[in-house]
Amino acid sequence: MLIRSRHLSPGDTLGIIAPASAPPEPKAVDQAVDALKHLGFRVKLAPNVHKRHGFLAGTDRERASDLMRMFTDRNVNAMLCVRGGYGTARLLPMLDYKVISANPKIFVGFSDITSLHCAFLTNAKLVSFHGPMLVSDFANMKMPEFALKSFLETLSGQGTGLGKGYSGNTVKVLRRGVAHGRLVGGNLTVLCTLLGTPWMPTLKGRILFIEDIGELPYRFDRMLTQLLNCGLLQQVAGVAIGLNADCEDPKAKVTTEYRQSLEDVLRERLLPLKIPVVMGLPFGHVPDNGTLPVGIKVELDGDRGELNFVERCVS
Repeated sequence: MLIRSRHLSPGDTLGIIAPASAPPEPKAVDQAVDALKHLGFRVKLAPNVHKRHGFLAGTDRERASDLMRMFTDRNVNAMLCVRGGYGTARLLPMLDYKVISANPKIFVGFSDITSLHCAFLTNAKLVSFHGPMLVSDFANMKMPEFALKSFLETLSGQGTGLGKGYSGNTVKVLRRGVAHGRLVGGNLTVLCTLLGTPWMPTLKGRILFIEDIGELPYRFDRMLTQLLNCGLLQQVAGVAIGLNADCEDPKAKVTTEYRQSLEDVLRERLLPLKIPVVMGLPFGHVPDNGTLPVGIKVELDGDRGELNFVERCVS
């Protein structure tokens, strides 16, 4: 049985943590806090949110302490991450998953935060949310209406999925069909780093969602091949692919050497699985970053190009 957190309401307090890298520009945190307050939320910064330690936002102990502190703080209703980058995997052995299970709260982030989503699902049975973060999204005063609406509706319990209401012309069905299963995934690079660890969720019968940034097609091929060689991709019921920023080969059109496009790679690696595959869905390192509940039952509609929530994401 999965644990769902209480839904988000206007006036709730959002706890801000930095479990990975520090923001390049510290002022962006203040800008994002102002934006959240403008939306009607209270904001509480973790004690170490402005710390820097090398390429991390504080030491491992400081970042893990902030995360656990926010879970046990009764005045905090939900948690948002400052940014991704790198570092969340270093925290996984340091967290108390029994305490997290006993104090369920909405937890939102993406990219490197994928490590925490997987750990919360496998070790705490907690539904968490792959979605916007402070620096990459809320600090931008022109956050797209789609992304903001997806965030607010999904966390309030009114969200129905991705696809409907999205006006971007990016969604493409690679293989038709309809599949059902629990939603797992996140950043493809981070997922591959979890292989062989106790925090990698099962993919059997799941709808796998993946996205990445700055990975050339051959690197996508390498990661998908790794999942195939592990026998994991063969277990999924469907694959939902987001908007992969800067993942095309810039030299493909100017070299005499043959280069595959990302779509070429996705077709070659995924279509033999004979399951529904939809690419270009609105989530990932892009402005139209929709919010996805990790762990709940969903429907991947490869006929309509939609990812629909089958059950409630919050209580």
